[in-house]
Amino acid sequence: MEVHVFEKQSARPACSAICASNAGRENQDRIPIDLVVDGGVALTMVEDQEPVMNSRILVSNGRIVAIGRKRDLTIPNGASYELLDATDCLVMPGLINAHAHTAMTIFRGVSDDLPLKRWLFEKIFPLEKEFLSSDTVYWGALLGCLEMISSGTTCFADGYFLQDQTAMAADAAGLRGIIAQGIIDFPAPGVPDPKENIAVGQRFIQRWKGKSELITPGLFCHSPLTCSEKTMSDAWDLSSEHHLPLQMHLSETREEVEAILSNTKKRPVDYLEGLGLLTDQLVVSHAIHLSHEEIVLLAKRGVGVVHVPESNMKLGSGVANISRMLSCGMDVGLGTDGCSSNNNLDLLCEMDSAAKLSKVFERNPANMKARETLKMATLGGASVLGLKNEIGSLEKGKMADMIVIDLKRPHLWPVYNPFSTVVYSANGSDVRDVIVNGRILMKNRNFMNLDSNEIMCRVREISRRIARFF
Repeated sequence: MEVHVFEKQSARPACSAICASNAGRENQDRIPIDLVVDGGVALTMVEDQEPVMNSRILVSNGRIVAIGRKRDLTIPNGASYELLDATDCLVMPGLINAHAHTAMTIFRGVSDDLPLKRWLFEKIFPLEKEFLSSDTVYWGALLGCLEMISSGTTCFADGYFLQDQTAMAADAAGLRGIIAQGIIDFPAPGVPDPKENIAVGQRFIQRWKGKSELITPGLFCHSPLTCSEKTMSDAWDLSSEHHLPLQMHLSETREEVEAILSNTKKRPVDYLEGLGLLTDQLVVSHAIHLSHEEIVLLAKRGVGVVHVPESNMKLGSGVANISRMLSCGMDVGLGTDGCSSNNNLDLLCEMDSAAKLSKVFERNPANMKARETLKMATLGGASVLGLKNEIGSLEKGKMADMIVIDLKRPHLWPVYNPFSTVVYSANGSDVRDVIVNGRILMKNRNFMNLDSNEIMCRVREISRRIARFF
């Protein structure tokens, strides 16, 4: 079967990183190539760049050293490399899950169909108190990593408790992770005394900063409602000291906004502005109940926003005005939230929901076009997390984080616009190969460095204990 993708004519070259000149080829010959991804259609996600037909991507030491058409790129003579044949496939940047609570896979489906406050305080907090431990967080996080790899996520931002275990799981899985220790003004797993939460976070950062090339540590303040001014300010100071992002839930429900207004006489964004927290190091998730003025202020300060449409829908929290945020020039990423409020970590399905929900919300079918939506899950997420110079697009010099989607599926056929195919037709099971840092984590749907049977058996035992709790 041969895949035909409609090819548009563009004034811009199909790829800006083609080594087509003789000088370029001579230069390329001196680079030790260790991975070649050959054939297929490459969606580079470089601004205004058309898909690269019959592409070739050369990788050396974890980075892309050349990308272009096969006819324009030669493989250095005598090179010893692994070849990944992507014929009849799409090749694109790995997806970036910019907001997750990965270890919550162990709570998938235990407390569905409840509003946020009841779900959180009556179900999730008691479950976490009873069942979160180093063991359960590690295996829950590994299951989440397994799910993300199998659905094309190569980088994720995570905020939870006992995060040494999540960091170890991500590192063992080979995923890129922005792993943040949870901060909250209540007794929490691993932090029975809330007065110690900043100290615990500081020790976590010190243990993981520079330890792994894949893991970036950080802090996650639960929300402006569950963290005091001092807690948020201390977390911000610690994050700034180490030049790390600070993650936070923001304006997730009307009830939350009204409580903050009652307590501070300010709307949430104005409240954070008064604390000096609004900079490009702050990453906020949900951001549903924002006024136009709040959106403008977030954009002006360079704050990154993560859209989590499926969790917002499931908890009945509302719809974030993503179109307005994007029109204000804001960086917007896409996330899944935790498996207890989604209930999956499939970012391909999340894109479909994000695009369609925005169209319904605005009553405009031209809203949130496919390419714009795909950008949120790739380069947008990289920008929000401060990684846009490293990942999010397929370009020479960037890290080789990429996925291969098999187009030989009835529901993906035919392909006229590959961006639309990815956003509206594809799902996680269509991902064939996953590469992070130039290393293949999944090949032909087979995991290369994780034992899926062991992970699922471990989580099955955990789930049996949780089931008895009810």
